Order: sequence, then C-alpha cells, then structure tokens
Amino acid sequence: MSRLKSNPGFISILASLASIVIGLLFGFILLLVLNAKNAPAGMANMLTNGIKDMGNVLYNAIPLIMVGLSVAFAFKVGCFNIGASGQYTMGAVFALFCALKWQLPWYVCLLAAILGGAVWGMFPGLFKSLFNVNEVITSIMMNWIGMNVSVLWVSNFSQMLAPNPDRTMALDAGNPSAILPKAGLDSLYSYLNIGIIIAVIVAVIMWVIIAKTTFGYELRACGLNKNGAIYAGINAKRNVVLSMVIAGALAGLGGGLYYLTGGGQFKLEKEILPMGFNGISVALLANSHPIGCIFSAIFISYLKLGGIAMQSQGYATEATDIVTAVIIYLAAFSLLLRLTIIKFFGKEKKEVAKQ
Repeated sequence: MSRLKSNPGFISILASLASIVIGLLFGFILLLVLNAKNAPAGMANMLTNGIKDMGNVLYNAIPLIMVGLSVAFAFKVGCFNIGASGQYTMGAVFALFCALKWQLPWYVCLLAAILGGAVWGMFPGLFKSLFNVNEVITSIMMNWIGMNVSVLWVSNFSQMLAPNPDRTMALDAGNPSAILPKAGLDSLYSYLNIGIIIAVIVAVIMWVIIAKTTFGYELRACGLNKNGAIYAGINAKRNVVLSMVIAGALAGLGGGLYYLTGGGQFKLEKEILPMGFNGISVALLANSHPIGCIFSAIFISYLKLGGIAMQSQGYATEATDIVTAVIIYLAAFSLLLRLTIIKFFGKEKKEVAKQ
C-alpha cells in the first residue's frame, strides 16, 4: 500500500476523482438553489442518462479525446496550446475539402486533417522558438485566423456546400466513401464507428512516445526545466516547434474524425468552435496523461449528455450549462489537490517513521 501511495499515477487518479466528487457536490448544491424540489431527480437524470445512450457518449468523446491529447502533449514541453480550436477547425476543413471537392476516401481525408492541424500548430511553435513570443497570444490569434480562413475557403467552393449554403454538404450525398467505416461497431451502439478505435490507439501511441522514448524524455525535460535541458545538450527550440506541430496534428485529426462520421456538417459561422477549449478541461482532468485523456473525455461527454436530460425536470438550458461547467472546470483544481494529497501522504510517512 505504501508503494501505491507514492506512485505518481495513483496520486493523479486520486486527485482527479476528488475533483469529480467535489464538482458533483457543488453542482447538486447549485441545483438545490435553483429548484430544490427537482434537484434530486435532476441530478439523477444527469448521472444516469449517459448509461442509456452510451453510444452517443462515446461518439461525442472521440473529438474530445483528440483535442485533450493535443493540449496535454503541449503541456509536456511547457507550452499552453490554447489554439486547439483553430487546429481542430483547419483539420476539419482540410478533411472536408478532400472529401467533397476532390472526392477522396476517408483515410486520405484523415491524413489531410492531420496536415491541416499540424500546419496551424506550427506557427505558434515557430514564433515561440524563434522570437520568444508567448504561445498563448499567437494561438489565440491563429484561432481567429483559422475561423475566418475556413469560412472564406469553404464558401468559395460551391461543390462543398449544401443546398442551404450556410453549411457543407452531407457526406452521404457528397461522397459516401469519405465516411468513416463502422466495422460492426454500430451493432453495439448505432452512433459508433472506427473513430473511437483510432482515438484510443493514438492515445496509447502518445503515451509510449512521452513515457518510453528519448524524444519523449527530451520533451519532458524541456517542460520541467528548459534551461537545464539546454545545458544538458537538448535542442529546446526544435522540441518546442515539434511539440506544437504534433499537438496541432492531434487536434486536426479530431476535427477530421468528427466531421467524417457522416452525421455532422460544417457550419459557416463566424464563431470559434468550442471543442478546442473543451480539450483544456480534458487535459486538466487527466493531469496531462494520454491514457487519462480517454477516460476524462468520456466522462465530460457523459456529463454533457446528462445535462440535456436535466431539462425534463424543469431546468433551463442555461442552468444545465452552469452545472456541467462547474463540474468540468473544477477539474482544474486537480493539480492543487494532487499537491495536497502528496503533502498528506508525506506527513503520514513522517508520523509512521517517528513511531
């Protein structure tokens, strides 16, 4: 048991679970304030609705896993990739362009999505590496540029547009070969396709890269102490650029996986897609662990679906959004809870040693 307590992975899981419990309690208190009579039924709906529709939960978790991995991977080298939304958007547009304009199959479209996200992630990395410009600033700028470029790009190709020109054409009408195969997964849940398998495989690959390779060691060294890494002979500038390129590629792949399911159409709205910002919550709840991103993405998707079910108890849409937001963003405190747990176990060891 003592070895388990000193295990960083165990402490990270404990911190995340504590954050979830605190968030749920806080959410329940908020429901009591809003409507005390329906609070128990509302919370019950929130916690059980996802079980009834697990296929939808996993379907919506696919892009969350990818953007969560994107943010988490950048964290490892000490970069805050707040530009995942722009990278996700460009990945989606690159994939849809190949699908609808060039009529290419789904696997080529996914490669295009990776390329689009990687290109959009490269710029913040280059500016930070070459000119020491904070990546948060450049990432936010690239989000807005990506949004406007995507709208301009799609709107100028009539082959990509639906009869209603405010969105892209549905893939089942425009190019069925670009739709991700279901591979029999729809027999389990109607919404599922191979996207969930791809997302899990990519998460495992990212864990292997970070934890088991020299490149991953260099990335972690740069994130923990950039000056020390440089002194040790590690090329920190190169690693910053590569980490942001890889982070962008992951977010771009998330965009491709979501829009190539055949069920979603890219809307020509001048709004930044929120998916990239949701990835920050996924990464924080997972303590930037690639495997943890799988479970935290599923949990957040589960909460969002449960929040919709709360409306049957008389809670407005805004109320359910507040509750789910409180629960999700309390995940940021998992970092603080992790330090608290470490201190607690440290004191416990000292007391045992004194005895």
